[in-house]
Amino acid sequence: MKPLSPWYLIHNNNNLDTPALAVYPDRVAQNIRLCLALAGGTDHLRPHVKTHKSAALTRLLIASGISSFKCATVAEAEMLGGCSAGDVLLAYQPTAAKLERLLALMLKYPGTSFSCLVDNPATLELLSAAAVRKKLTLPVYIDLNIGMNRTGIAPGKKARELYAQALATPQIELRGLHAYDGHIHASNPNERELACTAAFAPVEAWRNELKTAGLPYRLIAGGTPTFVFHARREHTECSPGTFVYWDQNYLNSLAEQPFLPAALVLTRVISVPAPGLVCVDLGHKAIASENNLLQRVTFLNCPGLTPLSHSEEHLVLSVPAGTQLEVGDLLYGLPFHICPTIAFYDQTLTIRDHQLSGYWEVTARKR
Repeated sequence: MKPLSPWYLIHNNNNLDTPALAVYPDRVAQNIRLCLALAGGTDHLRPHVKTHKSAALTRLLIASGISSFKCATVAEAEMLGGCSAGDVLLAYQPTAAKLERLLALMLKYPGTSFSCLVDNPATLELLSAAAVRKKLTLPVYIDLNIGMNRTGIAPGKKARELYAQALATPQIELRGLHAYDGHIHASNPNERELACTAAFAPVEAWRNELKTAGLPYRLIAGGTPTFVFHARREHTECSPGTFVYWDQNYLNSLAEQPFLPAALVLTRVISVPAPGLVCVDLGHKAIASENNLLQRVTFLNCPGLTPLSHSEEHLVLSVPAGTQLEVGDLLYGLPFHICPTIAFYDQTLTIRDHQLSGYWEVTARKR
C-alpha cells in the first residue's frame, strides 16, 4: 500500500509563490466541531474573529449555529455585519473617530446588534452624546480589569458607580460585564483554572448581587486558554479565537485542548549561502516576530531547522547534518503566533486533498 502523504503536503506546488499562507478547511471544520463540544453547544460561545478576519470562515461559524461574535477592530465588526451575524461586540473602548464608524455600521446593518466596551465616565458620556445625536441606542458592557492591567476598571466601588451611571445614561443600554484574562496562561490546566477562579472571584460575587437585584449580569469572559472554564459559568459567554487555526504556542501549552493546526506559512529556500545554512523568504513581513528568534516558526517537513537571523525579507536557518535542502525547496511552517501572522496576508490559499482548491480573502485585514 502506498504510504499516505503528510496532512499538510501540497502536490504540484511548483507554481505556488511564497511567502504564502495556506489554510486547510477540513481541519478548520473539525476544530469548530471540537470547540462546540468543549463549550457544550453555542449558548456559551462568542468566538473572537481577530485570528482569522475572514468572511468565509465567519460563514462556516454561522452555519454551525454560532450567532454571537467578538471582534477587535471596526473593520472586523463591518465584516461581521456583512455576514449577517446576529450579535457583535467590539471588544474595544472607542474614541470619537472609531465611535462614528461604529454608529455608521449600526445604521448600515440594522439586522446585527452591535455593542462596545466602556471603562470610565467620560467615555460613557461620549458614547451617550453620539448615540443621542444619531437617534440610536448603543449597547455597552462595563470592561473590568481583573489583573491584566491593559484596559478596564477594577471590580469595586468605582466600577459599581460606573455601572449605575450607565443604567441611567440616555441612549445607553447596559448589557452586562466584560473581562479578559489574557495574563492567565499557565501550561498546567489545574494551575490555570485556579488562577482564573481567583481572578474572577470578585466579579462572580458582584454578579450574584446583580442577579438578585434583577439587573444585567451577563458576563463575556476570557480567551482561548480559559474558555473551557468560563463555559461552565452561568449566563456567561466565552471568546476563544485561535481555535479555528491553532498555532505552535498553544499546541505546546494547551495540551488539554486537542485542536488541530489548520493554517501554515509556506516559504521557499532562496539561497544556500554557506555549508549548513539556508535562507528562506519568510521575513518579518510574513510571520509574527514578537517572540524570541527560536519561537516564531517550526517547519513540519524539516523540524531540525534552527533560526539564526531574521530580517524584513529573509530568515536564515541552520540545517542539521544529513539534511539536504536546495534552492526552490518548499517548507511548511507552523507559526508560534497565528493571529498577527494572518494580518500580513490579503488572502489565504485553501488546501483540500493535497491540492490548491481556492482562496479565502482576509476580509478585515485592513483597519
